[in-house]
Amino acid sequence: MKSQDIRAEFLNFYKSKKHSIVPSAPMVLKDDPTLMFTNSGMAPFKEFFLGNATPKNTRITDSQKCLRVSGKHNDLEEVGYDTYHHTMFEMLGNWSFGDYFKKEAIDWAWELLTEVFKIPKDILYVTVFEGDKKDGTKLDKEAYDYWKKIIPEDRILTGNKKDNFWEMGEQGPCGPCSEIHVDIRSKEEKAKIDGKTLINEDHPQVVEIWNLVFMQYNRKANGSLEDLPNKHIDTGMGFERLCMVLQNVQSNYDTDVFTPLIREIETITGVDYNKNNENDIAIRVIADHVRAVAFAIADGQLPSNTGAGYVIRRILRRAIRYGFTFLNQKEPFIYKLTETLSHQMGDAFPEIKKQNSLIHNVIREEEASFLRTLDQGLLLLDKVIEDTKEKTISGVKAFELYDTYGFPLDLTQLIAREKGYSINEEEFNESMKAQKERSRAASASETGDWVTLIEDETEEFVGYDTLSVDVKLTRYRKVTTKKVGELYQLVFNMTPFYPEGGGQVGDKGYLEDAHGDVVYILDTKKENNVIIHFAKNLPKHLNEMFKAVVNDEFRNLSASNHTATHLLHQALRTILGTHVEQKGSLVNPKYLRFDFSHFSKVDADQLQEIEEFVNARIRENLALVEKRNIPMQQAIDDGAMALFGEKYGDSVRAIRFGQSIELCGGTHVQQTGDIWYFKIKSEGAVAAGIRRIEAITNVAVGDYFESIEKDFVQVKQLLKNPKDIAKSVTSLQEENTALKKQIEQLLKDKAKNLSGEIKSQLQEINGVQFLAAKVDLDPNGIKNLAFEIGKEHKNLFLLFGAENNGKAILTCYVSKEIVESKNLNAGTIVRELGKHIQGGGGGQAFFATAGGKNPAGISKALESAKDYLD
Repeated sequence: MKSQDIRAEFLNFYKSKKHSIVPSAPMVLKDDPTLMFTNSGMAPFKEFFLGNATPKNTRITDSQKCLRVSGKHNDLEEVGYDTYHHTMFEMLGNWSFGDYFKKEAIDWAWELLTEVFKIPKDILYVTVFEGDKKDGTKLDKEAYDYWKKIIPEDRILTGNKKDNFWEMGEQGPCGPCSEIHVDIRSKEEKAKIDGKTLINEDHPQVVEIWNLVFMQYNRKANGSLEDLPNKHIDTGMGFERLCMVLQNVQSNYDTDVFTPLIREIETITGVDYNKNNENDIAIRVIADHVRAVAFAIADGQLPSNTGAGYVIRRILRRAIRYGFTFLNQKEPFIYKLTETLSHQMGDAFPEIKKQNSLIHNVIREEEASFLRTLDQGLLLLDKVIEDTKEKTISGVKAFELYDTYGFPLDLTQLIAREKGYSINEEEFNESMKAQKERSRAASASETGDWVTLIEDETEEFVGYDTLSVDVKLTRYRKVTTKKVGELYQLVFNMTPFYPEGGGQVGDKGYLEDAHGDVVYILDTKKENNVIIHFAKNLPKHLNEMFKAVVNDEFRNLSASNHTATHLLHQALRTILGTHVEQKGSLVNPKYLRFDFSHFSKVDADQLQEIEEFVNARIRENLALVEKRNIPMQQAIDDGAMALFGEKYGDSVRAIRFGQSIELCGGTHVQQTGDIWYFKIKSEGAVAAGIRRIEAITNVAVGDYFESIEKDFVQVKQLLKNPKDIAKSVTSLQEENTALKKQIEQLLKDKAKNLSGEIKSQLQEINGVQFLAAKVDLDPNGIKNLAFEIGKEHKNLFLLFGAENNGKAILTCYVSKEIVESKNLNAGTIVRELGKHIQGGGGGQAFFATAGGKNPAGISKALESAKDYLD
């Protein structure tokens, strides 16, 4: 079976069991502080397991894109070295939310594997949870008894808490699980070693393919377990591993999930797969990583230097480095694989096809950038090696290369080994450990259990209609972090506070009780479908009513910027073209930031046109037309734009201002005139093919114009209050240009006059015309002087020192003919002599400069120059 057919067969089987097929959620999570990426099939449904939302259907099935590269589930370092771990993978799953439980889950899994997919029963093993004394849990006899009705007991194994108890995190829903393992070894290998002894022993052909999780407990903050009010089923089957079994191959990479990519890598690089182990690892790494990076970009996460973006950048750089080191790829090439990936998976995941152009360009630019970084790292590594007296390079220095330039240890080791050096790995590992501990300490937090005050209260957001409402506190918990200290998270039966989302920051405000006690709300966020209010203090009278009041100025200014963001989006698509798509935004009371897809700089005329477009909509005073809780398809049919990487429910909210229609949960002005004015502050690139506009509205524009007016008045006074300021400034510029030309000519004449004097001071040392002298010229004048003398003399070695604006400058010139014959290198010379002026520099072998902060060291540097000719 082809992989597309296998996926379809799985989904249709569960559809026949009355499950609704749902599309994969984005891999990048937006409102779950415990997870950076979707790392399992159940992650998008946490709100149902936690009881924070009610599913439309109690039985669903899907193929969920997952990424395991950070936190507890991190498979990154195994990828490539074995044949069954991946960064991005598909998790086939079926789910029951308080509907069926263990019997149906087990029966249907066995039916699908053995009757539909026809996997031989004698190559399958199952495991059940053996119990745990610490938790007070016993053998999962219920699951064991169901299994023994359909599989011989000698194929049922018991597993410990590590292998057979699944937990969402340190707290929350959890439960025992049954894993299904498959043994695809040859008959000869099976005869030598019984398959059951290889279960969970990391054998490449004896692997787990399906995990049936029976969610029946809740893990509390103190570590104890309590029964969940409703029992759930959460299963996850590795799609790539299933394909390996059904396509009768010995590796996930030999399935048609990966072979098209591997063939394309072979074609591009000229390196054959299955010929050399190191090359094979590199090819597997690249085939795996391009999938992870491409789908992350399609889901809205661009490579960057922080958070989730840094993880994606690291994955891509790992792939680039393997191509650079083992496949001899010194130019970008991974981006060329995106077309194959789009063709291969675009039907199942339309986003990979729709975003193909963006993915292609982002990866290409990231490759080009990192390859340049590799070159910089190589230069630095050369310097480290030069400065190393022994044959062992400091592990601290190797870690600096890794930390600053993303230079992996194994690449540093490879290059060092070629030059006869080794790396102090112990020092490197200590530096790495210290960094991880700093990072862990910075993010360490303790979260207490929820204290429930009122049972079965449904939370309602009323903040679209009012900024003040009487509320009851339904539950709270204490959170302690090293960064902010102690905070309380509060949940109410209803709230006017808008939670952070859709780019808009969360509301601030306060709670006030009947006694006049006030608690300030510092921030509002949404976590797993619950609106959480952050406060430094817990209210004194927990069971009384509170008046919840939103800071109206904060909210109104945010709303002004949010509406302006919609109008800006419309302007960009109208003026630049419909290829423009929103790729990110930030809306707060001070300003708005909007990231969008566009592959060239937006010029000044276009920016002015965009600004005028938005301000024209503001002057029209367009009224807000809001439609709440309408079917998603109706909103799309009405022309609403859905943003990439966002997870939408069946019912949505559509916001319309004139011809601007978008799906949006944020807050907005009642009419565009409330924005007052829109002003673009900046436009620039943030990533390959992604531009960013920052703009202001309302009060911020007033402040901006006041500041501009003050500057204007000051400039006018400095120019002696001319009638025509533009004419006065132009005249000043022309005068300045003329004076600059005069100065340049004077400096050239000075250098020319100095040239005759300098030539008379040249002395011959070992066949080289040499001079080291201090001169009173600027850097450009020194360069002209050196090249002027170089025209007339061969075998020339010059070193000039100078002071410029309190800084020291060294300039070295070496005739090209003696660079090799005398082994003189200007770049090396200024780097070494630059130490005397407490600086450094570099350049070409025949001309280089160095700068430093110690002019007093110039004379010592000049004295030392002669040593290079001894």
